[in-house]
Amino acid sequence: MARARHHEHHRIARTGWLRAAVLGANDGILSTASLILGVASATHSHAAILVAGLSGLVAGALSMAAGEYVSVSAQADIEKAALEEERAELAQDKEGELRELTGIYVQRGLTRTLAAEVAGQLTSKDALAAHARDELGISQQMSARPLQAALSSAASYSIGAALPLLVGVLAPVSQVILAVYAVSLLFLMILGAISARTGGAALLPATLRVTALGAAAMAITAGIGLLFHVQV
Repeated sequence: MARARHHEHHRIARTGWLRAAVLGANDGILSTASLILGVASATHSHAAILVAGLSGLVAGALSMAAGEYVSVSAQADIEKAALEEERAELAQDKEGELRELTGIYVQRGLTRTLAAEVAGQLTSKDALAAHARDELGISQQMSARPLQAALSSAASYSIGAALPLLVGVLAPVSQVILAVYAVSLLFLMILGAISARTGGAALLPATLRVTALGAAAMAITAGIGLLFHVQV
């Protein structure tokens, strides 16, 4: 009887895009909802809410995309420079690099004989990949992807921002503050649950963390609008 194939599905490869997507959606919901609450506290105009919300959505999405692209590009540049340095070291001192890789495996618990054998086999296959992974901590799954991070952030921010904006425009003016606050909290709870489930983390802590911080931020912004009767 043939053995059933063993399949493993690890979520660690999702770290890059998941972080950018969750950050973008959370920022989109929270920033736009807070902006609408501040404006709604200072004025009773759907037009003002729409203008403020749309401006916040566009500016925020562009800002998130640019910020993610720049920061992740910097990470990618660092990784590229480290790989080039390692490539040069391999060309100059192949034996020394082999001993270094052997030492890494010894520190991880292998006997020196087995560590030398493993290092030799991995080096013969792809020396740079072995050093990148085990010496530098750079792997294909975890490498920086600036464009992917930028697009994920911009798209998720826009989706997140559109939700409270839609509620703010459709709700009666007298109910905007309550509606946006309540629905945005619901959206944040859903976001926390989705991010936890996608990343394989505990559901309750992630959901509570996102919701509690969002509730505090929106309450402070709405309070400023009420106290000073200014647009925030």
